Amino acid sequence: MTLAPVRSRGARGDAAFLLVAALWLAWSMGWRPLMSPDEGRYASVAYAMLQSGDWLVPRLNGLPFFHKPPLFYWIGAAAMAVAGPHPWVARLPSLAGAWLAAGALFWFLRRHGNRAQARLATAVLCSAPFFYVGAQFANLDMLVAGCISACVLAAADAALAWERGLPWRSALALAFASAALGLLAKGLIGVVLPAGVLVLWALASRRPRVLRLAAWWPGWLLLLAIAGPWFVAMQRHFPAFFDYFVVTQHFRRFAASGFNNEHPFWFYLPVLLGLCLPWTAWLPAAGRRAGGRLDDIDLLMLAWAAVVVLFFSLPRSKLIGYVLPALPPLAAGIARIAAAGTAGRRLLAPTAGFAALACLGSVVLAARLGTPPDATLRLPAGQAIAPGDRVVMLDQYFYELPLYWRLPAPATVAADWRPEVAQARDNWRKELADAAAFDPAAAMRLLQPVEAQPASICGGARTWVIGAPDAQRIAPWVLGMGLVSFNAHLAVWRHDGRPGEGADCLSHGGTPGALPPTGAPG
Repeated sequence: MTLAPVRSRGARGDAAFLLVAALWLAWSMGWRPLMSPDEGRYASVAYAMLQSGDWLVPRLNGLPFFHKPPLFYWIGAAAMAVAGPHPWVARLPSLAGAWLAAGALFWFLRRHGNRAQARLATAVLCSAPFFYVGAQFANLDMLVAGCISACVLAAADAALAWERGLPWRSALALAFASAALGLLAKGLIGVVLPAGVLVLWALASRRPRVLRLAAWWPGWLLLLAIAGPWFVAMQRHFPAFFDYFVVTQHFRRFAASGFNNEHPFWFYLPVLLGLCLPWTAWLPAAGRRAGGRLDDIDLLMLAWAAVVVLFFSLPRSKLIGYVLPALPPLAAGIARIAAAGTAGRRLLAPTAGFAALACLGSVVLAARLGTPPDATLRLPAGQAIAPGDRVVMLDQYFYELPLYWRLPAPATVAADWRPEVAQARDNWRKELADAAAFDPAAAMRLLQPVEAQPASICGGARTWVIGAPDAQRIAPWVLGMGLVSFNAHLAVWRHDGRPGEGADCLSHGGTPGALPPTGAPG
């Protein structure tokens, strides 16, 4: 008679704990502008999805963008539809992924450990600066980390329940659904990484029989029903989709060089140790625990962390956020070490306090070091880009501006689009050139040479040109436009076209668009 109220209070306490964790992860989401290029890229694709009403095809500046699947954009666009296109709203998909990882870890450890252990591990995870900043960074890494975490933990729960003769189908269905969402979040790693973790765990814990659960056909039907329709639709609409999305963006990027951010094999070890301080200071104590027998949960966490770190250490191209899926098992291991002795428990509170300060300090540091120049440039009061206006980005694609300036339509990007130039580096130019192959007609309108712009500007609609302050070096005709605003990195010019205006209108009238030699930026 007394157990039900106790359980009810415990459930309410768990829900309150997870709510506090979500509020903590969201606390500083609006402290800094979007960071270029990653946050600007993914935020602008989500904004374009909302603006265009096309929720099927992700688009970068109006062109099909198939670097990654659409789950991040779906969540981001839906959030913007409710709360508006703001930078903190663009980060909500990452917050959702972080909360999914934290909630899954809490749920699993609560079922296969105890409440204190589950809360401590979740607190360690959410107060690790690496995880905290990742929860507020608008790219795909944290979202897929959440999906991978939910898949691994649900599948492990199903395996343990199956061995004990307990109900297991619901947990296994959740694992397959999480794998499907991981597939929609970032592609094949949403399935491959959980599979690798579970195989290694099954072998290390001497339970290979549980691997037969991977053949559960209702789970595969569920996975295909969730993830399959989008991939099938893209292949039907774009015959080159499979080669680009699977072969180029998965296998070639994994195995080949020539992409950005090449680092040595050992790169992720200092990343994990350094960015998860002060919690990783507990790891030397792991040697004292290593002498004892590792239980099933220990082996699962070790297999999970090892597979993720090893997998992402193999390719030459490495981004810091790739290894985020290794943080939940790392947090679980640190929590078990920290709670092992009386002396360790006394240090938990000061460590957590220092970790919280490190989280907030990391956000402030990111705001100071990572603020993109284009995010700080605002149009003067009373000026706005209206529907029907033409926007030209000059020799650069400014990822953040579509969202910050609420651009009503894709911009014309005026640059050198010769193939040998566009494919030379893994940057904005290559991204747009790759996207152009899926919609050549739109690319002809949106990707144009610099020298073709005066003829389109003169006599046309109002045109805004955005470029570097010294843009006259490559586009002397901007000096015939009116200067609207500028800072040390960016300038905006405007020309109000008039009917009957000659095609050489920008060559007259001196240099009204020249920047003043001194003075405060606009």
